[in-house]
Amino acid sequence: MKAEIIAVGSEMLTPDRMDTNSLFLTEELNKLGIEVVRKSIVGDNRDYLSAAFKEALDRVELVIASGGLGPTEDDLTRETLADLLGRKLNLNNEILRYIEGRFRQLGREMPAVNVRQAMVPEGAAVLENPRGSAPGLWIEDAGRIIALLPGPPRELKPMYLEQVLPRLQRRSSGIRMFHRELRVAGMGESGVEQRIKPIYTRYTDVNTTILAAPGEIQIHLRMWTGDAAARAKNAGRNRTGIRNRAGRPDLFARRFFNGRKWWRAC
Repeated sequence: MKAEIIAVGSEMLTPDRMDTNSLFLTEELNKLGIEVVRKSIVGDNRDYLSAAFKEALDRVELVIASGGLGPTEDDLTRETLADLLGRKLNLNNEILRYIEGRFRQLGREMPAVNVRQAMVPEGAAVLENPRGSAPGLWIEDAGRIIALLPGPPRELKPMYLEQVLPRLQRRSSGIRMFHRELRVAGMGESGVEQRIKPIYTRYTDVNTTILAAPGEIQIHLRMWTGDAAARAKNAGRNRTGIRNRAGRPDLFARRFFNGRKWWRAC
């Protein structure tokens, strides 16, 4: 299964906020064998947001969006997706009572605008949010899955782990991503590339990324497979070939060659 992540909120298109939710979601999805092929940040604009959802749903089976589920006029995720899918929004009285109860606990009357958070697209499953007023939504449409999660990480992370993860686990396959990171010192990025390219280009099922970092060059190797035998075979060949091509073995950090298995599952 392939997935896209959409972070919603104009504040994340400024220098003041950073989208950390997508990092968490990517790691969690990779553990399930779900490959994240694209991430995007979309401001609070109905046309841009609708286009982002439409393009994502045309490409992948799973779309997870964070943010835009609040009560104000600039919270457009719920309404935009419902309109795109041609689904009516219906008032969910159970959610409304829950939100009213949260305000009573604070000794305040619920503003009328919060009713928006109790509107649910037809056929959507509600993801309860005991840590905030914005419930999440799980929608299945034409073989695709859309999960709408609140933006605050303290609400998103437990909602994903408690309510989205179990649903995805029931659909997961035996495919997993296996990752290995090697580090080289004393050589430049182009020099490392020149030496190891004849090795890593042989194995099209292993994705190789070479990154420059202070004082070192990092080689990231990733492989998606459910075949343990093939994984071990390619792992041994790639590791030996890259190490030999890179030159002196001491150029690699010793901890990566201490006899343990080359690949580790994410």
